[in-house]
Amino acid sequence: MFLDVTTRRNPKLIEAAVNLHQEGLILPDTYILDLDTIEKNTKSLARDAKEQEIELFYMTKQFGRNPYVAQKIHDAGIEKAVVVDFKEALVMMEQGLPLGNVGHLVQIPQQLLKKIMSYGTEFITIYSLEALLQIIVIATELAIKQKILIKVIEPDDQIYEGQFGGFHLAELASVAELANETDLVEIAGVTSFPCFLFDGVSQLVPTKNSGTIRAAKEILQHEGVVITEVNIPSATCHKTIPLIKKMGGTQGEPGHALTGTTPLHAKLDLPELPAMVYVSEISHNLDGQAYFYGGGYYRRGNLGSVLITEEDELLKDDVIPFSNENIDYYLATAQEHAVGSTVIAAFRTQIFVTRSDVAVVSGIQKGMPKIEGIYDSLGNLIRR
Repeated sequence: MFLDVTTRRNPKLIEAAVNLHQEGLILPDTYILDLDTIEKNTKSLARDAKEQEIELFYMTKQFGRNPYVAQKIHDAGIEKAVVVDFKEALVMMEQGLPLGNVGHLVQIPQQLLKKIMSYGTEFITIYSLEALLQIIVIATELAIKQKILIKVIEPDDQIYEGQFGGFHLAELASVAELANETDLVEIAGVTSFPCFLFDGVSQLVPTKNSGTIRAAKEILQHEGVVITEVNIPSATCHKTIPLIKKMGGTQGEPGHALTGTTPLHAKLDLPELPAMVYVSEISHNLDGQAYFYGGGYYRRGNLGSVLITEEDELLKDDVIPFSNENIDYYLATAQEHAVGSTVIAAFRTQIFVTRSDVAVVSGIQKGMPKIEGIYDSLGNLIRR
C-alpha cells in the first residue's frame, strides 16, 4: 500500500532496513520505525494544529504502544496521549507521560479507574451512566474534578464491529441531569468515531457521526451543560486539521499520520513522510513461489507487493492474497527468490495486534542508523 511512496519519499529508510537485516541486527518479522522522520512529522503537525487552534493528542497503538517513540513525540510538541485501551494507558503511565484522553475506544475497567484518575488524565470518555457514577465516587474520594467526554452513537452512524458503545441522543438529558448534581465532574465535550472516511481518491468525507456530534452538543447545551470540546478523530493529519476546524472541532488524534501511513498518504504527497517499513526474509520456495516469514500481517493492510534483495538490487514482486481466516506463519510471493533474501514491505498496519518486533532506529536520515531499542508489539523492551 505504501511501498511505492516510501521508495520515492524515504529511500534512506528502505536502505537502512535492508542493511540492518543483512547485518543480522534485526530478525524477520520486524517493523522499523524511522525516529527522525516521526519527530519531523510530529513537529510539523504540532505547528499546523497550533495555527488552527486545534489540540492534538497522539496515539501509539499503530506503532505498538512504543513508550520510547511516545516520549520523543511528547518532546517534539504533541504533549499528551490518547490511549485507545487501558493497557496502553498503563504503558504511558509507566513511562511517566501525560494522558490526554482515556476511555475511547475502550472503557476503563472498574478496578483500574482509581489508579488512572490518581495518575491524572485531562479527559475520560464514557459510554454509560454507570461509568459516570463510578467516576463521581472516585473523584469524591480523591477530592479532584474530572473532565468528561461523552461518546454519542445513533443507529445509522458508521461504527466498526468491536467498537459499539455510547449514548443515544435521547439519553443525553439523563447524563446532563446526573452531572449537574455534582461539581466533581465536568462534561466538557462530545466525541464519536470515525468522523471522516477517505473516498479512496483524494478527499475525506464526513460521516453521519459528525452530525450526531453536532446534535449532541446542542442537546447538552440546552440542558445547561457548557460544551467547550468537540473531539473529531479519524485520519488526523495536515489535510484533516483544517476540516476539524471548519466543522467546529477542537481536538484531533494523530496516529498513522505520525508515520505517514493514513490511507490518504498512499494516494497523496502530504507533508508527513513515510516512517515505517516491515522487514522479513525468504524462508523457502515451493512450486514456483517464495515464502517469507509472517507475523505482522494485518487484514486491512492492503499488502500487495514487496521488495526483495537480488544481488545488488531490489526487485519488486507481488504478494499472493492471504485469507483472513489463517495464521500468517508465512506469506507468499508470485515468483521464487533466493533463500535468506531480505524482504521489505510497507502497508497499513496496527502493530499492537501483531506478534512482530519493533526496531526504533535513529540517524537514518543522516546515513548513520542506530537501533535505540527493539521492542515487542505491545511496547515492552526486548533489548537495546
